[in-house]
Amino acid sequence: MRVIPVVNQKGGASKSTTVMNLAAIAAQHSRVLVVDVDPQETASEWADLAENAGAPLPFEVVTERDPDILGRLREAPYDMIFVDTPGNIDNLPLLKAVMAHADFAILPTEPAALALKPLMNTYQALISPAGVDYRIVISRADSRAPGDVEDARAALEGAGLKVAKTHIRSYKDHERAPATGAVVGTYERTRSTEKAEADFRSLSLELISVWANTAATKEKK
Repeated sequence: MRVIPVVNQKGGASKSTTVMNLAAIAAQHSRVLVVDVDPQETASEWADLAENAGAPLPFEVVTERDPDILGRLREAPYDMIFVDTPGNIDNLPLLKAVMAHADFAILPTEPAALALKPLMNTYQALISPAGVDYRIVISRADSRAPGDVEDARAALEGAGLKVAKTHIRSYKDHERAPATGAVVGTYERTRSTEKAEADFRSLSLELISVWANTAATKEKK
């Protein structure tokens, strides 16, 4: 069982897109649950659209904002639980209830200077106090401006933060997906979608490697 919240106090950081696509990839080999704690219920609406389109998602999605119930996530019969969180950190009891049982956290962020302060606030308010391992994922990256990604990576790593090697490029396929219910594996097959999906598959493999190395280190101890 692994509980993985995806957090960032800034809206529009691709939290739901990250949750849904990583869940879709993980569901190819694991029992996966997505818990939607965001009042906007993006993940839940996404799942409803997929169901109505006759292409139900390969994982379950539930809406839950009761801190007591969220504190019992580990009792659920799943291998992996991704948690989609609000685009703010106003409801700290709710978020801390999730983080208290997290194994790992993912923090997506745009490669923009104005996005880095909210990211740091999120890290300081939630990740650091929980003492949980994490990776920042640079998302919505413009492939025409690779320097933006490198500048953001340098700034984050310079602040002592852990940044995933994989970044997620901006594609129309990702932007349209919440309105169609599509996820990695169900995107319409085009050259563009192949590239869009490749980023998330690369990220998934990187995270699996991180978790495997962490487990191996713990066993040695």
